[in-house]
Amino acid sequence: MRDFHSIIEKLKLYLSTRKNIKILDKDVAHALQISQANFATIKRRNSIPYESILHFCKREELCCSEIFFDKSS
Repeated sequence: MRDFHSIIEKLKLYLSTRKNIKILDKDVAHALQISQANFATIKRRNSIPYESILHFCKREELCCSEIFFDKSS
C-alpha cells in the first residue's frame, strides 16, 4: 500500500492528464472536495483522507486500487 505522499502524487498525476497545467495541493483539495486548510492539516499529519479519495474515485469512475496500491506489489 502506498504512503500519503505517493497517493497524493498519484492523484496529481491523474488530475494532470485531464488538464495541461501543474497540479498543486489546492487542486487536489478541490478535487477531493475538502478545504485547503483541512488538506494542509491532513498533509502535516501525514494522514490519508480515505473517504474523500473513495468518493473522488466513484465520481471519476476510477478504480481505487490504482490510487492506493502499487502495481508492482
